[in-house]
Amino acid sequence: MGHHVELSRFVDSPPDRVWRVLTSVDSAPQILSGVQGVERLAGVGYEVGTRWRETRTMFGRAATEEMTVTAVEPGRHTAVEAESGGVRYRTEFDVAPERAGTTLTVRFSADAGRPGRIRRALTALVAPLALRATRKALHQDLDDIAAAARAGI
Repeated sequence: MGHHVELSRFVDSPPDRVWRVLTSVDSAPQILSGVQGVERLAGVGYEVGTRWRETRTMFGRAATEEMTVTAVEPGRHTAVEAESGGVRYRTEFDVAPERAGTTLTVRFSADAGRPGRIRRALTALVAPLALRATRKALHQDLDDIAAAARAGI
């Protein structure tokens, strides 16, 4: 049982600048308004295997998740995964040159595997609200990344 969100936006900055902002794990609290803190756990820079704990505000509460970089095509694509409460989350970003700037696309998926009947029923009730909140948070992340790239951070 999975849920998916995909969003794109144009960023009026070159792809290398967008990529640099996108992969600046340690600067995330200064770049992303929804992130309160980051604690690096493994890896130097940004590569497959880089891990960190990220604290975000969701539904008005702080939540901390452990994130792991699982794919990197430098300058073009990355995937980050987390697992919480039996749900596997995957967030992918694509950076593509377009005109005098960049198209930044994010794809988010949440997969609960094979939940039992009770969990399926609860998910059916909560999923629409959670997807709306996720879409809103991802939209804000894209806006924040674009602003930081324009500012040259």
